[in-house]
Amino acid sequence: MTISSLTLSEQGSGAPPDILEEDMYPFINIGSLHIGTFGLLLWLAAVCATVVLHKNFIRNGVDADALTIVAVVTLSGVFGAKAWHELQNPRELVLAWHQIMLPGWHHPLGIVFGFLRWFQAGFAWFGGLLAGVAMLIYQGHLARPNGLRGLRAGLRLMDFAAPAAAIGYGVGRIGCLTSGDGDYGINTTLPWGVHMAWNALVPPNPPDALVQPTPIYELLFSLAIGWWLWKQASTPRPLGFLTGEYLVLSGIGRFLVEFVRINPKIYFGHTMSNAQVAALGTIVVGALVMFAARNNEAIVSTPLPKKEQDSPATA
Repeated sequence: MTISSLTLSEQGSGAPPDILEEDMYPFINIGSLHIGTFGLLLWLAAVCATVVLHKNFIRNGVDADALTIVAVVTLSGVFGAKAWHELQNPRELVLAWHQIMLPGWHHPLGIVFGFLRWFQAGFAWFGGLLAGVAMLIYQGHLARPNGLRGLRAGLRLMDFAAPAAAIGYGVGRIGCLTSGDGDYGINTTLPWGVHMAWNALVPPNPPDALVQPTPIYELLFSLAIGWWLWKQASTPRPLGFLTGEYLVLSGIGRFLVEFVRINPKIYFGHTMSNAQVAALGTIVVGALVMFAARNNEAIVSTPLPKKEQDSPATA
């Protein structure tokens, strides 16, 4: 089995990495089986989020299916992130679809494989966030946690999902790093800099440059946010308050990491990236949600009985 991805630098020496000689990146190759590392890490992120959400349901007395909720929210987030990224440049989207359709309808497998190659990279965090929030609100309406209905039910579910979302996002970010899709950082001489493979989806410049592993920064920050929100949720909080707190903290993390990422700075005199502007909007929205929620009632929950705590799918 071989894994083609990235290598840590040797004390920032800048020596050409052995990984540049391989051409199997960004997949784990087991014989003729090629497993995409982005998809694998996305699956692991969903598993982690499911476990955290299930535990939160247990301690809050919610009899709902954490596995189903995470699955549909993850899929919504992936499609939302892809749509947001592609719609930022409609011309490139048209060209990409023209390339996908080149084999013609009499070669359907060629079209399918072309689509999968196109779909494996290019996702925008903000689009995933919007789609995920919308689906969570809908799932809250269906689950009716603690007997709530409508928007209140959606807010309640979003509060439960806040720690899970933070941890799942951080784990999923590592998939972005291993797939080499351009989420890494600027060139660096730091001892923890990494080498990207020469055939990464977005190669570094120059190919043997050390770059900052920004997804790892996001993982660490996300784990800290997840821990903080989990502790905050251990006592009753105003309805919607944790949702606002998650939006503020995740927005701050994304805003800061963009300073050392390779995303082009296109706003405010080429000082801020598209993601930074979106992150500022997330922070503002989160602060408004916290302000509006401060006087909401704090719902006291009763943990589920022991016999209902055995599986992530409790419904």
